Parts: sequence; C-alpha cells; structure tokens
Amino acid sequence: MEHAQEQRVKRTQGDYSFAFKMMVVHEVEKGQITYKQAQAKYGIQGRSTVLVWLRKHGQQDWTSNMPPSSKRQLTPQQRIRQLEKQLAAEKLKTEFIQDVIYHIDKECGTDLGKKYTEHVSKIGKAKED
Repeated sequence: MEHAQEQRVKRTQGDYSFAFKMMVVHEVEKGQITYKQAQAKYGIQGRSTVLVWLRKHGQQDWTSNMPPSSKRQLTPQQRIRQLEKQLAAEKLKTEFIQDVIYHIDKECGTDLGKKYTEHVSKIGKAKED
C-alpha cells in the first residue's frame, strides 16, 4: 500500500508574482486575515515572508510592532521601581559630589561645602515657590 505523500517544493520570495504579493498585503492590511493566516491560506512556507512583503509593499509602518517604551503605560509597580532606581541614582550622585567637595575642602583648605550647600538650598527654595 503506497502512501500518496504530497511533496512540497521549496519556494523563495522571488517565486511569487508581484500581483500575488500585493493581494496578500492588501488582505492583511485591511484586517481580513492576519499574516499567519495568510501563510496558512496560501501555503507560504517562510515564517517571515509575508512580514517582509508588508514592510516592502505595504502602506502601513510595519517596521516597529511595539510602541516606544516612553509611550507605553507602566503599571504602578513598574513606575514605583523606575522611580526608586532614579532616586537611588540621584542619592549616589549626591553622595559622590559631597565626597568630592569634602576632599577638595580638606586639600585646599576652602569652605566649598558650605557654599555649595547654601547654593543648593536656594535652588530648592526657588523651585518650591
């Protein structure tokens, strides 16, 4: 008993006509089918073949499928973590600056730390007003 097996011919993107590519792109962009459904429906073997067609011939911007992270809404927990990281970085910067000022004062015999602290407090008061 012989099994009639269908042999698939490996096709490249060049094997598809321009009209066929445009038809598939049009269907996907209209929302009639997804690119995965187009692959299954038309027997397109490559995983990214339809995506390449969409980028090349489509009207929509298919270059980025994710919104930029700055526009993406963060959950409250993610926002808290982000702010905690920023706060830790600012604390580290402040500690470094204070350490540098201390060593400058010690080596040069100046009172830069006092002047710096007064300047920073004036800036803080101006921002509060």
